[in-house]
Amino acid sequence: MNALEAEMEATRERLAATIDQLVHRTSPKTIANRQVASVKAHFVDTETGQPRTDNILKVVGGVVGTIVVLRIIRKIVS
Repeated sequence: MNALEAEMEATRERLAATIDQLVHRTSPKTIANRQVASVKAHFVDTETGQPRTDNILKVVGGVVGTIVVLRIIRKIVS
């Protein structure tokens, strides 16, 4: 009977640890921190800390292109 009780206790401890991990992974703060880290990694090299100018220029180009297209459409419609 002691072996069975010890096994049940070990199973409870593993289950409790798993639940704690799930609670941590699914907390809004943890999710937000992961997303911020993901965005930062897209624009800054995580190893050197240097900005990734190629990705920055792509985003800036997309924003500028969108603004230009919207202005052209506005002139055509007006």
